Amino acid sequence: MSRAGFQPRREPKTSDLLIRQKVEAMIEYGHCALRQFPKSERHVLSAEIRGSMWALLRLVIVCNKRHHKKTTLQELDAELDLLRAQVRLAQQLGWLDFRKYEHWATLLDEIGRMIGGWIKSMTEPAAGDAR
Repeated sequence: MSRAGFQPRREPKTSDLLIRQKVEAMIEYGHCALRQFPKSERHVLSAEIRGSMWALLRLVIVCNKRHHKKTTLQELDAELDLLRAQVRLAQQLGWLDFRKYEHWATLLDEIGRMIGGWIKSMTEPAAGDAR
């Protein structure tokens, strides 16, 4: 099986948020892609990317548990932008081939659309209550 068609090995729990399932699948793919980095970069940019992926998962879990989600959602959005920039830089430096970058960027875009919808759902109910 090619790495571009990577699928998570476990069946996701139906009680998990869909965004959490997507982030976990992205982390699994990311770890496989990071193994291809040169040895000199495994503890530098690779470690930073890994840290951002885990921070993204942590923020999704925290955001799901909090009653007031606005600031946590903004942190989540900022962390996703940081991860996108790190992955893009890895591709530009030649440590990530284009196909892996393309697939990883697609996963990140999907997560970004979900975060955007979550933010929109948190800001719109106040306007919708005025009817």
